[in-house]
Amino acid sequence: MQEKKIHVALLFGGNSSEHDVSKRSAHNIYDAMDKTKYDVSLFMFTKDGILLGHQASQRIFNGEDEDQVVADEYPKIDMSNPLAPIMALGEIQDVDIFYPVIHGNLGEDGTVQGLFKLLKKPYIGSGILASAASFDKDMTKRILNQAGVRNTKYLLVTPENKDEMTWAKISAELGDTVFIKPANQGSSVGIHKATDAASYESGLADAFNYDFKILVEQAVVKPQEIEISILGNEAPRASKLGAVRVPESDAFYDYQNKFVDASGVVFELPVVLSDELTKEITDMALRAYVALGMKGLSRIDFLVDQDGVPYLSEPNTLPGFTNISLYPQMWEVSGISYSDLIDEIIQYGFAEYKRNQQIKYDFEELGTEHVGEKKYNQTN
Repeated sequence: MQEKKIHVALLFGGNSSEHDVSKRSAHNIYDAMDKTKYDVSLFMFTKDGILLGHQASQRIFNGEDEDQVVADEYPKIDMSNPLAPIMALGEIQDVDIFYPVIHGNLGEDGTVQGLFKLLKKPYIGSGILASAASFDKDMTKRILNQAGVRNTKYLLVTPENKDEMTWAKISAELGDTVFIKPANQGSSVGIHKATDAASYESGLADAFNYDFKILVEQAVVKPQEIEISILGNEAPRASKLGAVRVPESDAFYDYQNKFVDASGVVFELPVVLSDELTKEITDMALRAYVALGMKGLSRIDFLVDQDGVPYLSEPNTLPGFTNISLYPQMWEVSGISYSDLIDEIIQYGFAEYKRNQQIKYDFEELGTEHVGEKKYNQTN
């Protein structure tokens, strides 16, 4: 007798700058899923953050114009209903596990993880806190610093303190080359390199379009970009390392050469580094994964300076699975096929859900409330 297939709800899209990246990742994950093991329902979050049902999502998945499909579907949705953004989930009663492939907002910031928890359903990847902390670059650095994982020095700029965060102060503390980054954005959106007061002010002004917390980071001299894939829950393991080499004419590995035109980028898989440096980066990545409380999967990026010193750049709790993305490629060169990788990620999702089900919550009736005497002191 054939074993019952696992029903996976594959969620993609989202109201972030990485909307189209998510669609590409979802396609690759869907294609890699063994259809003898899985039934897959598709649900796409629109650019407005409204979840479309399987049929409409399938139309977009199959190549129909997204704007037209959305225009067809929106009149059918009662937007006065406070649950309108997620009403489409009512289509499925028997989902076994949620597989979010939503990069950036909604997907990596803990939002959909909270939804899955309310629905009492398993899901792949990190939980609410780990997702939120790993998405917020400021919180990530605070945790990494507490855990002793080397990362770049930075200052935090907010609307409240920006007037005192002058270029003179920034350059005195961080040097004359810095990178400006919104704390809660992905894929290099809103990131600028600054080398003087003018580029600092213009970069900061643009970054504030994307967040109210802006990191200004010390630049790493002549950095080599190294990435590593992590897989697992309580006992995570690391892949071999990969390198990303961008053209010298590019200031950094930005959205354009990550997802739009990577023709000038060289990917080295696996990258050949010294045994000492390979071990140091691997150990740093695993320590960061545990310190941040990540589960299931993560791609962790590093910058290695001209003296061979590695700095953890950022973790990604739902890394890309596009044709360019290194997360699955680093596992392939480490001996795990694309299809087997998807299987493992799903099984880790089930395992984490089962583990959390063991946590007990005791409720005690309060009964009649007894209040002690209140004494008010004169405060004139």
